[in-house]
Amino acid sequence: MPDPLVLVEETVAAVLDPEQAAAGLTPGAAANLADGLPGTALLLAVLADGDTTLIDAADRHWDAAARAVAGSRPDGVYSGPGALAASLIYGSAYLPEHRRQREALGRAAAWLSARAQGLAEDHTNRLLGGPAGTMWGVYDTIKGLAGIGRALLAAVQLGIPQAGPGLTAALTTLTTLITTTDGAGRPGWWVRAEDHALNVPGTLPPSGAANTGAAHGIAGPLSLLALAHQAGNSVPGQEKAIATAAHWLLNWAAPGPSWPPYVSGDDLAQPPDAERLAAAPGRRDAWCYGTPGIATVLHHTGRALADPVLLTLARQALDRLARRPPATWDTTGPGLCHGSAGVLEVAVRLNHQHLADAAARYTAATFHEAKPGTGFLTGRAGAALALATHRQPTGHQIHWDGLLMLA
Repeated sequence: MPDPLVLVEETVAAVLDPEQAAAGLTPGAAANLADGLPGTALLLAVLADGDTTLIDAADRHWDAAARAVAGSRPDGVYSGPGALAASLIYGSAYLPEHRRQREALGRAAAWLSARAQGLAEDHTNRLLGGPAGTMWGVYDTIKGLAGIGRALLAAVQLGIPQAGPGLTAALTTLTTLITTTDGAGRPGWWVRAEDHALNVPGTLPPSGAANTGAAHGIAGPLSLLALAHQAGNSVPGQEKAIATAAHWLLNWAAPGPSWPPYVSGDDLAQPPDAERLAAAPGRRDAWCYGTPGIATVLHHTGRALADPVLLTLARQALDRLARRPPATWDTTGPGLCHGSAGVLEVAVRLNHQHLADAAARYTAATFHEAKPGTGFLTGRAGAALALATHRQPTGHQIHWDGLLMLA
């Protein structure tokens, strides 16, 4: 098996020059946190540990990303201006105070705050007279209020005042979304099939779906509400919303426990059926959809509510995954989003040593199957961050894997 630290060092060396890191990428991809320069800037900042060479390189990547993002459309924390803003906020938490770009951080937090308030207003207007359900891009981790709100919580923890209004808007809107059902009893994050932007014909039922997972499902908003509650940031009804969403996930768990990627509108209209939930198709072992992301949110929720049952279920879910060889997981490649590095980071964050060691070995053995260099979600930059964190966890108040709602 390759030495994980050698793989990390190779990745850092390959992306030190932002032009080299962005070679072959379109301008849009270069500005994207999932694939481009905001991700490599984050890698360099997290691993700098006071090394001025890496800090200077991170600054060059952020500058190059700012040029690439100019004129792009508003979005969540993985593309557009939000990708650069989120990378700056999380990455700066690892830098010495005197090397943090306070003015840029203020602009980043202000942009994300305005985006959160805009999404909150859009959701409110939809509730007043639009069609039933919501849009996954309003609430989820990748594009919506969960990921944006988590970055704003990090900014608040860094003492950036511009983050406050947007964080309040995100917490208030997600609390309302979770505690509001439609006339048919469907939860507030249910999405009509025609409104699901990721829908490929035939992959979602005509009755729509309530997503479960950490990337596009209720696990993302629930993580934000639980983490914010633990940090002392709450709005009226937030604790009720945390309990409501957590028990919804428990109600729709298959034996194990494990979770289908979504629950259809037709299934929501009848009591949960264990056999049907167990047989439902879709990924179940990755961060984006499945046990790792959902076990993490149950852990956060158990801590926020002081509920030992939720903490035990989170551990049992990871224990079940750890009993299987990594080659049998339905992950793809070594990346963070739907690969073994996502399992690794979850196991590190929840202190599941056996699962972490197995995922680290598998990630290192398959490391070069990932996209070269730049990819944070699916490529080597994200996998390298997970390997480095496994080898030497940091004691920072803010963690880079907040981008995955893991801390």
